[in-house]
Amino acid sequence: MGHDLYAALEDRLVRYCIIDTQADETSATIPSTAKQYDLLNLLVEELKGLGLADVELTAYGAVLATIPATVDKDIPTVAFLAHVDTSSAFNATGVKPLVHRAWDGSDIVLPDDPSIVFSASEMPYLAKKVGDDIVTASGTTLLGADDKAGLAIVMEFVRHLAEHPETPHGPIRICFTPDEEIGRGVHANLPGDLKAKYAYTLDGADLGEIVYETFSADKGTVTIQGVSTHPGQAKDTMVNALHLASKVVMTLPHATLQPETTDGRQGFIHLYAMSGTAAAAEMHFAIRDFELDLLAQHGELLTKVCDAVQASEPRATVTCEITPQYRNMRYWLEDNMSPVELARQACAEIGVDWFSQPTRGGTDGSRLTELGVPTPNLFTGMQAFHGPMEWVSVQDMARATEMCVRLAELWSQQ
Repeated sequence: MGHDLYAALEDRLVRYCIIDTQADETSATIPSTAKQYDLLNLLVEELKGLGLADVELTAYGAVLATIPATVDKDIPTVAFLAHVDTSSAFNATGVKPLVHRAWDGSDIVLPDDPSIVFSASEMPYLAKKVGDDIVTASGTTLLGADDKAGLAIVMEFVRHLAEHPETPHGPIRICFTPDEEIGRGVHANLPGDLKAKYAYTLDGADLGEIVYETFSADKGTVTIQGVSTHPGQAKDTMVNALHLASKVVMTLPHATLQPETTDGRQGFIHLYAMSGTAAAAEMHFAIRDFELDLLAQHGELLTKVCDAVQASEPRATVTCEITPQYRNMRYWLEDNMSPVELARQACAEIGVDWFSQPTRGGTDGSRLTELGVPTPNLFTGMQAFHGPMEWVSVQDMARATEMCVRLAELWSQQ
């Protein structure tokens, strides 16, 4: 697939990253932001341009397409997915991708914020990529390689199969989803519309990573209604909702159960957004763990803290709602590891050392697996996503594309 693949992947990644597709958790629309259609519609046209005849943009904002089988056998339909949206954690407007071609190992200083420096001495994974083509943002935005690297990989996989009909493979479904970053990427209709027995998301990180274990996730929403009055006449009357919100924060564990104090298999309760006034406040928590009993315990702890704050001030109203989001895909994949084993075989056969470790996050595959379509997550090469130091190696992306092609061939032998 060679150097032409590098150029094609670089071109796609840069073009896709320039398009602002940031999701918005506060929006009730599907997708959450209309600007995601700017990329969704482009992908529809590009898939049609590659000769796929049944390209569809669903009412819930997912792009679906089929690559017909090239072998006459009863082979399971396998889907390959990536998501178009970018995280709301950092500015994603005005992305200017920079390509540091054949990087020589020297420090990379981002021009729009020279305080952001990529140094091989401080970034072990980057230090392995001397000679690679490194793509970064310019300093004031994230890059969006999460998951536009995945989009580029899947599109080049499609292009390769379209241009090489001699490649043996079964029926393949392509799917691009919106709103993955806010946990809404898998619409209730998607498993049925996907029409696949197995699937893969191209939404992983380091070269060779094959993920079949993710966090389980709940969302905690705390609302506080205080008693508002003019501060000049507030004695014995005002109940400040912001003060009660701060009590919730300070009562929760700080040395444990926080993202900044946990790693490995430890879960957490993460306050990621808070807004309000003295009259009313709202708090949003990401509750995460690998095991359901521990996830439930974290939710119970948050609820008990809110109950205690409520008891301390009966004039206020403090409510805590725990909402399920997604579940650890391991619960289902451990009963059928065939999609994971074939991905490992594909890596080995193209000379990539595979590894699997629990990922402290979730993917569309977490929800798809729960809904009956086993969906491990595969590497793309993206690093330090959701912030200004996000970067990706084009060469890592090329290996991921090669892995997808080999994976399709291996499925045709099943």
